[in-house]
Amino acid sequence: MDWRSVTFDWNRARAFLVTAEEGSLSAAARALGMTQPTLGRQVTALEEELGVTLFERVGRGLVLTQSGLNLLDHVRDMGEAALAVSLTAGGQAQSVEGHVAVTASEVYSHWLLPPLAAALRRHAPGITLHIIASNAIRDLKRREADIAIRNARPEQPDLIGRLVAEDEGGLYASPDYLARLGPVASLDDLQRASFVGFEDYAPYLQALNARGIAVTEQHIPVLTDNHLVHVQLTRQGLGIGVMPCAMGDADPALQRVLPDLAGFRYPVWLVAHRELQTSPRVRLVWDLIADRLPGLLRG
Repeated sequence: MDWRSVTFDWNRARAFLVTAEEGSLSAAARALGMTQPTLGRQVTALEEELGVTLFERVGRGLVLTQSGLNLLDHVRDMGEAALAVSLTAGGQAQSVEGHVAVTASEVYSHWLLPPLAAALRRHAPGITLHIIASNAIRDLKRREADIAIRNARPEQPDLIGRLVAEDEGGLYASPDYLARLGPVASLDDLQRASFVGFEDYAPYLQALNARGIAVTEQHIPVLTDNHLVHVQLTRQGLGIGVMPCAMGDADPALQRVLPDLAGFRYPVWLVAHRELQTSPRVRLVWDLIADRLPGLLRG
């Protein structure tokens, strides 16, 4: 191999990769924990090193050029290799053993944690992963779990948190239900619709009303306290439900309602007790989730 032909900086390649995956410099800067100007300089420096233009600005976002698209898969492979190095170094991933409990909502536990568990099994087969699927906030200080995936910043002083991504929820329904409902071209058309609700439906209605969707409890013929049941009721054509966009878009039994309507955006935090910094097995699982979770949320 001619090492002299490798003339670019990996940190700059990482800046390009995260920007491409996040879609904007601001989102990528948050994901990497750096300032937007610093990240922008790294991407610009990589373009100068390689002699190509990687992004074009469209509105408030960035779109990959053909040169950027050509490079993206190769840089993704580099990112995977870098993750493997990080997991193996320090704690020696293959030799780290023990039990790690991760808690997340029912939907995230069903949708996101299985592929993360598979990746962990490949990198650290000595770790036993316990997935706690619960919409309740588990008490990490009492060791009810080691790591939590939450949609709110941790407030307790003994906990540490990292904002790893931003998720988006949307309105979905089965094609059969939408055919029965008739054309939905505006928010006003949703007043004819039924909605699959949650047991505590007041915050749900408030969120819908805040988006200009004028529905009341009379629009909810069925409700549940379980988010996975909520998804299944929606798939069975009992009304319009709300779920993560990457999850709903990938489901052939669901169709997005009013796709041009802005989604419900919410942060995704990774939370753990401060002993994370002294536990190799917990740190390893934390790093893997932080690295992989943003990509899974984008679908």
